[in-house]
Amino acid sequence: MEGASLVRFPSSFVRSSWTIPSPRGIVLKRHGVKLCISCRSESPETMVVSITGATGFIGRRLVHRLASDGHKVRVLTRSISKAADLFPARDYPTVEVSLERDLEKCIPGSTGVVNLTGTPISTRWTSEVKDEIKRSRISLTTKLVETINTTPKELRPKVLVSASAVGFYGASETSTYDETSPSGNDYLAEVCREWEAAASNVDGSVKLVLLRIGIVLDKEGGALASMVPLFKVFAGGPIGSGKQWFSWVHREDLVSLIIEALTNPTYKGVINGTAPNPVRMAEICDTLGRVLGRPSWLPVPEIALKAVLGEGASAVLDGQRVVPKRAQELGFKFKYRYIGDALKAIFAS
Repeated sequence: MEGASLVRFPSSFVRSSWTIPSPRGIVLKRHGVKLCISCRSESPETMVVSITGATGFIGRRLVHRLASDGHKVRVLTRSISKAADLFPARDYPTVEVSLERDLEKCIPGSTGVVNLTGTPISTRWTSEVKDEIKRSRISLTTKLVETINTTPKELRPKVLVSASAVGFYGASETSTYDETSPSGNDYLAEVCREWEAAASNVDGSVKLVLLRIGIVLDKEGGALASMVPLFKVFAGGPIGSGKQWFSWVHREDLVSLIIEALTNPTYKGVINGTAPNPVRMAEICDTLGRVLGRPSWLPVPEIALKAVLGEGASAVLDGQRVVPKRAQELGFKFKYRYIGDALKAIFAS
């Protein structure tokens, strides 16, 4: 077992013992005695990572991975009760939960900060909702950066990984975008530009990683949580024309990329958080149908989606072909490079 200490047990003990999965590895239990064997290679240095948006779809998996690796995690949340339910102290002894407004108490002494905050965008966009989408990202990022900058240098985090989105590039059915591509001219591109600008005000002594995240896939949430129920009742199919690009990433790969950005000094600046092989909407729907054993023949008309989401439908109907050029240059190893492999792994687990 790679990364585990070699421990020898009497054969009778092993045969009569059983295992319990744990965030810290594998627990062998017999007669009430627990022995934990770590299944992960320990990092050379234990980190203290403060995370905004930690109870979200990406954040909660990141917290689990960091805690499993023995790192200390400071969860910054608007709901203490929700965070406590997701990360109970008995299972996550290295996780501390604090309110978002208490940044000044949590940031000092942190090794790194991960900023994942933001109101969901797949909803009907009223003027008030659009203001909240932008405000929720920019105001907290601004406060976060101000807190980092005013923290004494000896207590200041070494790295800030701040989320952005592939919406930065605008929408296109023909162009391919990498980290050097210019920004688009629509609303989501504007939000991303201002979001990144707020993060870029961090002190020069702090390494900044701007992670432009694509559509994150796993069965516990995100896009698949909306798509799978339709397929299971034989009502799945392409959304809109089906020609729009779908720049996706498996949640496990994204979390690994975030951890690499926290620990590897060569990871800095803009990095696209997407898999190397984006697909069109029709292809992901066809693949999802095959994996689930359901047909993919009933498209969702553009007009129907606009009736439900209004202007917010553009977040689903428009797309862009984004490639992770910088991550590949840095040698990041994607576990899931192709959509078929990713969906099979998700629904086999």
